[in-house]
Amino acid sequence: MVKSSVRAPRNKELVRGVGKFSRSRVYHKRGLWAIKAKNGGASPTQPKKEAAAVAEVKAHRFYPADDTPKPLCNKHVIRKTKLRSSITPGTVLILLAGRFKGKRVVFLKQLESGMLLITGPFKLNGVPLRRVNQAYVIATSTKLDIRSVDASKITDALFKREVEKKKKGESTFFEAGKEESKSLPPERKEEQKVVDSKLLAVVESVPDMKAYLSARFSLKSGVKPHELVF
Repeated sequence: MVKSSVRAPRNKELVRGVGKFSRSRVYHKRGLWAIKAKNGGASPTQPKKEAAAVAEVKAHRFYPADDTPKPLCNKHVIRKTKLRSSITPGTVLILLAGRFKGKRVVFLKQLESGMLLITGPFKLNGVPLRRVNQAYVIATSTKLDIRSVDASKITDALFKREVEKKKKGESTFFEAGKEESKSLPPERKEEQKVVDSKLLAVVESVPDMKAYLSARFSLKSGVKPHELVF
């Protein structure tokens, strides 16, 4: 015979709302008087749980029909790019991309944007003051003493370009093929002269350095780049 899992109540109802035993009788049958006697005549209470500091946000049951705008995160901190240990002021670098690919240049300092400030000098190989990403250069073991070269005034603001907004029309359509000659700002030309004057004196004091910076780097057939020592 299968026993029922439902437990029968202690106080059976004779009629709906009227039990067999009274309230006091049920109190004694449950043994609540003994529990109170152990706790000094008071019924024991459990400590209340601390309310959660932050209420849990329930997930939506359905996806929204339209894209809901999300606030932008303003806690993003821009950190300065870490400079490679092989690149120090005065190190001769080899450019790997861009207009002056293969040219040997001199590293002056790292700017606030993380870019490298380099120069040819301009009179030797035609490379002016430029900003280059360190991912596109090879650092050589050749270094120059450039303590006499002052490049503290050169910042990222010197390389900013003014963008002119042009209106579309017939005049711009016919002038599309004409290229306007872009001239460098006078401040940049002056800084180029000041830096080159000091740097050329350092280059001339080192034997064969003038010819080394003027020559373009290139690979010949049979040369393995991974075995080269720069």
